[in-house]
Amino acid sequence: MRKLKKSDKLYPHPFSKAYWWDATLELADLRMLVVAALMIAIRLILKTALYIPLAPNLKINTAFFANALGAMIFGPVIASICAVITDVLGFMLNPDGFYFPPMVLTEVAGSLIFALFLYRAKVTPARVMLSRFAICLGVNVLLNTPLMIWYYSVFYPDSTYILTIPAIFKNLFMFPLESVALTLFLAAVVPITTRLGLTYGNKDVKESLKFGKRQAALLAVLFVVGLGSTLAYLNYHYATTSVSAGYTTQERPGKNQEALENIRSQTDEFDGENTVAVIESAMHPFLGKTTTYTVAVYSVDTEVMTQNGKAMDDLWAYSKSVAAKDQAMTRLATVTFVLNEDTGEITDFHSEPAK
Repeated sequence: MRKLKKSDKLYPHPFSKAYWWDATLELADLRMLVVAALMIAIRLILKTALYIPLAPNLKINTAFFANALGAMIFGPVIASICAVITDVLGFMLNPDGFYFPPMVLTEVAGSLIFALFLYRAKVTPARVMLSRFAICLGVNVLLNTPLMIWYYSVFYPDSTYILTIPAIFKNLFMFPLESVALTLFLAAVVPITTRLGLTYGNKDVKESLKFGKRQAALLAVLFVVGLGSTLAYLNYHYATTSVSAGYTTQERPGKNQEALENIRSQTDEFDGENTVAVIESAMHPFLGKTTTYTVAVYSVDTEVMTQNGKAMDDLWAYSKSVAAKDQAMTRLATVTFVLNEDTGEITDFHSEPAK
């Protein structure tokens, strides 16, 4: 029978049974459980109370220091459990919006990535940078975005999560600074954790964590890769996501009326008094100047509308799915036009009668 005793080995990678065996056995080490509880408390405090100011509205949140250190000490199994506990307690102590359980995946993924790169490994700037890079791009952008879209679809069905471009690029540009700061932090604390027997094989950590030309070059390469990946992702997102999905209930009537005005500037076919336009999609390329609108034009039977307890103002606020179900509205045509958002000029216009 295999002895329930963890080793003090270092592993070149996490893709081995022995690595995960040692990580699982950390659950039986009382010291590790105490450290885990301490790291949870520190992360909760650091999330709101301590940061490194860099400029107005620009700071380094220090909570990820505790996350990285904890993951390096007790490994991926305990780190994942701590992430779940931290997420739940963090919301209880500082509730913001609605609690959405799937969002815990971002906490778990971040902790797991730190553990996979730093637990039972010889800590180097390359490992630190790669771990932070994977979190900044993979977790904060690629994983968080669909989760936020899901969150909005559940709790705010009349609205849609819109990517905040400044936040995405801020996250990317903070990556080099956070990587250097985390490297310096670990260089200071790992000798202590090694002496305490919490980490292994890093007695020469000050030498192994030196930041030289090679490390600076790797940091630059990762930044360029991250920038290119982010731009490609944003191009894809904007090419497949309609801007109109993000219109609020208050915005939609004005947007629909503006669409009909643009249509009427090109044709007198829809000049009837009881005519309503509903934007079905508005595709705006990333960093582009034009938006391609697809608009459904309807005629309104005011008698049926009144019987249904509706008014014209209610119809102007319709989205695509709601308009299609209203019996008072008869679809006249589908109009597609390209609008230059800077000049207000319509560069292409096409109308197709409804079948």
